[in-house]
Amino acid sequence: MATQEKSLNDAITIAVSSQTLFNMKKKSQPLLPGVAFPFVKALMNVNSRLRELYPDSKELFDIVLMTNNQDSQDEHLINSISHYGLTIEKPCMIGSESIVGHLKFYKTDLYLSEDSKKVKEAIEEGIAAATMSACENELELDTELRVAFDGDGVLFSDESEIIFQTEGKEAFIENERALVNRPLEQGPLKGFLQALVKLQEKFIVKKEKCPIRTYLVTSRDNEGGKARVLTTFKSWNLKVDKEYYLTGTPKGPTLQKIRPHIFFDDKMSYIIEAQELGTIAAHVPYGIGQKF
Repeated sequence: MATQEKSLNDAITIAVSSQTLFNMKKKSQPLLPGVAFPFVKALMNVNSRLRELYPDSKELFDIVLMTNNQDSQDEHLINSISHYGLTIEKPCMIGSESIVGHLKFYKTDLYLSEDSKKVKEAIEEGIAAATMSACENELELDTELRVAFDGDGVLFSDESEIIFQTEGKEAFIENERALVNRPLEQGPLKGFLQALVKLQEKFIVKKEKCPIRTYLVTSRDNEGGKARVLTTFKSWNLKVDKEYYLTGTPKGPTLQKIRPHIFFDDKMSYIIEAQELGTIAAHVPYGIGQKF
């Protein structure tokens, strides 16, 4: 399967497994929403606003539904997509073969699945991806798309996290101060943030209220870790709408206040903590964070 080249004016492609979009275990009619459903609905809201401002533009969120052969023919699935008014024009039957070829063919900007093996396979091929699992007692969410990111191991590489985990906090702080003017290497989700910022700019140009908000929720602190983050964002010509430097304290309470449609982190401890407080969280299986 040949990979298509992506142009600057292409849609932002979000590939979502049917098992995360809907609860496929309960064959109700319609199917109950899955863990990724609020995120996808928020993407659709952004698309509606973009179409009002730019009727002929292709710079929208394009949802590709990744299904197995059995689910693709499921009447409940087909009817549920229609029932909820989801604009999904590209169902993809993946069968038992590797997911990577399909993701590259659709020029995927983000892949969400309940299958951690497929997600890890995508990450290893340089495709932004995260594993989602059911979240009990989900917080009530606004229609405004809110996306929260961890820093190291998600937006940034794990180069500094390696020092923190292997040499300790003091060595980490010393390293960040010594390299304060050197940007961090990009992590697996940097490209997705870049795509979101690009869409935000389309609203700014029209002087319209933007329905997209982005957040950095990191364990770094203001003293030893913030400066290099700012250097990195400046070198990328990117920014988030709000930054939270939590100095290793729990992220759950801050995420409760933000109420994101999705929060990306590379450490399962923070994913579990976020989910326990009602935040939909997605695990990014990247870097040294998987060993600790």
